[in-house]
Amino acid sequence: MKTLNDFNFENKRALIRVDFNVPLNEKFEVTDATRIVSAKPTIIKILEDGGSCILMSHLGRPKGVQDEFSLRHIVDKVEDILGVEVKFVDACVGEKAEAAAADLKPGEILLLENLRFHKEETAGDLEFSKQLSKLGDIYVNDAFGTAHRAHASTTIIAQFFPEKKCFGYLLAQEIESIEKVMKTGEKPVLAVLGGAKVSSKITIIENILDKVDHLIIGGGMSFTFIKAQGGKIGNSICEDDKQELALEILKQAKAKNVQVHIPVDVVAADAFSNDANTQIVDITNIPDGWEGVDAGPKSIAMFHDVVMQSKTILWNGPLGVFEMEKFAKGTIELGNSIAEATKNGAFSLVGGGDSVAAVKQFGFEEKVSYVSTGGGAMLESLEGKTLPGIAAILE
Repeated sequence: MKTLNDFNFENKRALIRVDFNVPLNEKFEVTDATRIVSAKPTIIKILEDGGSCILMSHLGRPKGVQDEFSLRHIVDKVEDILGVEVKFVDACVGEKAEAAAADLKPGEILLLENLRFHKEETAGDLEFSKQLSKLGDIYVNDAFGTAHRAHASTTIIAQFFPEKKCFGYLLAQEIESIEKVMKTGEKPVLAVLGGAKVSSKITIIENILDKVDHLIIGGGMSFTFIKAQGGKIGNSICEDDKQELALEILKQAKAKNVQVHIPVDVVAADAFSNDANTQIVDITNIPDGWEGVDAGPKSIAMFHDVVMQSKTILWNGPLGVFEMEKFAKGTIELGNSIAEATKNGAFSLVGGGDSVAAVKQFGFEEKVSYVSTGGGAMLESLEGKTLPGIAAILE
């Protein structure tokens, strides 16, 4: 696996695929700069070597050229974070982009315009990739968030740099973190899967059963498992067509000696609202008209014990409707348990949109080992798929 450390960038132009697809408010101000901060170590290493950086990214899902998706809006923020002036060119291929790249001196940074202003980017067009490749001497992919897409700038372009391509620090760290969970992690290995639907996690569960010792199934998806085993779940969310699959997963887990932990009690509410009436009930006996919205105290204590005996932990998905303050306790307490285990030497990886949002919201970012920057890419890695953006560098 080639990384930045395998190259000296002195007098070289590094063409870096970053993931600067950041949220903007109505004033076009960046509201969460995590992805820009994550790219900083890669960019600084290249500048310190005496190289220059050409940054390419997408922003949003524009239909052709749309000013609200222009990357010029984020130039000031990128400068703030990097502490270096950032030049901008309102093109990413063609004479204008090539001239701006050719003018770049060592120590300078150039940000290209939104790649997705060209439909050729998402189509993985060969000629477009070739035009992009003219801009730099070494290709660096540091965009894990788009590594599962075979787009021009993330995958196809790599073939124009047969000997001069590598992973940036962020992407290398993502790969290593997932490998720790899936291959090299110290046992016992625990996966915590939450969220609403079993269907969105089927392939992950099937792939990780060979790798984990413990599996916690929480959140909305737990009710499909409870109903499948004959429990009463009231008005709780349930995928009735996945009940047989839930039983099959439990059977497979038993055959593979994986201990499955499902909540035993829940906070039930009489409405899907922060103002609802609530009661703690046995998860197998939720009254009609009530729905499970968070893990109950016995479940929280049980999960804490499992987390504390684990040496490698993957967390994907919340234990309740954490967006509502009243139903956030299970998710917060799980975060506290994982933070404590991490402090005691366990390796913890958090990935997937909702769990990352929860970790940020409740201040666990610095208390776990690694927070993944890629939602879809992370999930596909856990499903055992080889991501095209990663394969393109390894070839």
